[in-house]
Amino acid sequence: MNIIKYPNKAEWQSLLERPHRDASELRETVKTVLDKIQQEGDAAVKEFELKFDKVALSDLAVTDAEMAEAEALVPQELMDALVLAHSNIEKFHASQKFEGEKIETAPGVVCWQKSVAIEKVGLYIPGGTAPLFSTVLMLATPAKIAGCKEIVLCTPPNREGKVNPAILMAAKVAGVSKIFKAGGVQAIGAMAYGTESVPKVSKIFGPGNQFVMAAKQQVSLHEVAIDMPAGPSEVAVVADDSANPAFVAADLLSQAEHGIDSQVIMITTSEAMAEKVNAEVDRQLALLPRKEIAEKSLQYSKLIIVKDVEESIEITNEYAPEHLILAVDDYMSFADRVVNAGSVFLGNYSCESAGDYASGTNHTLPTSGYAKAYSGVNLDSFCRKITFQELSAEGIRSIGRAVELMAAAEQLDAHKNAMTVRLESLD
Repeated sequence: MNIIKYPNKAEWQSLLERPHRDASELRETVKTVLDKIQQEGDAAVKEFELKFDKVALSDLAVTDAEMAEAEALVPQELMDALVLAHSNIEKFHASQKFEGEKIETAPGVVCWQKSVAIEKVGLYIPGGTAPLFSTVLMLATPAKIAGCKEIVLCTPPNREGKVNPAILMAAKVAGVSKIFKAGGVQAIGAMAYGTESVPKVSKIFGPGNQFVMAAKQQVSLHEVAIDMPAGPSEVAVVADDSANPAFVAADLLSQAEHGIDSQVIMITTSEAMAEKVNAEVDRQLALLPRKEIAEKSLQYSKLIIVKDVEESIEITNEYAPEHLILAVDDYMSFADRVVNAGSVFLGNYSCESAGDYASGTNHTLPTSGYAKAYSGVNLDSFCRKITFQELSAEGIRSIGRAVELMAAAEQLDAHKNAMTVRLESLD
């Protein structure tokens, strides 16, 4: 990994830049695929599945027979792990349920909110170099708790036209029944526009590569809402001399193996720790089955040595990582000052993998610095808040004159009149 010693603040922006493709090239490629899917439906999805996933599909929907086949292929031990993870995710997200309260804002004026589930949601589950069956649990579980009536899942098949069996079993555990074989941009387009097979949804969830992220952003302009612009995975580890170099290296590599455009960063005040972690990364990297992917990712990754704790906090908040691991002695004090991060892991034993799978928190998180403005997926992501207000005659008297004055000042006479006629009716 690249070791950068004591960079000045003027260098931070370029130092923390994420790897990216030419945006104009991305937009054009994505637009071409989306336009064709909007016009041609299933036929276009199948065409792009052949082109990008190298599979000829007769049908997009996963059948009951394929579900049964998958169940026979997944070891019982893995099924038990899925059930455990689902239970913890369910507990954590159920605790987020919103309880509205009626508030009298002025005499005779009562306001409140009601939380209502989004009726139709679409879940995108990556299934290429790493079939992310854990993401099924992370998205479908809160969708079910929220009460979404229709949950549509799209995931790419392999070259035999089969979906990874663990993805299908995670869907079964989480209660998803509408599953379709479609990956990448074509999956996003199918859920955004609807096809003969794939229902149109109101909001699309799920991580993906830069093409998926660009597709989500494009369809969100006109067709559907999206969870967030979630792109290639990333982690920042802040480590001091109390950290375990083997743990830190393992955490860095756990994200580096996601994809060649993933990014991992370590921030430390200790040159000795940086050297130990760098050596440990090399040692562990050689043992990884996904060594080639991790190696390419590490080209964009850095070990940054800063002068003090204050600077490590500042540079961490500037980076706004998707995952932040605080492998420092006084991690709670540091955590209190974290304001930009997707999910934070505290202390030497809190590995990012725990949050990815089974601790209960959600692993669908903002990347590319979007943690400065977006939250990770939570129960509210699958809900809308509808506001209500009820005014009595007393309420009209309480706020009526203020409404008239404000509407008149904005030169919206019809707005003013809507209140005036009510006030006059009370005389």
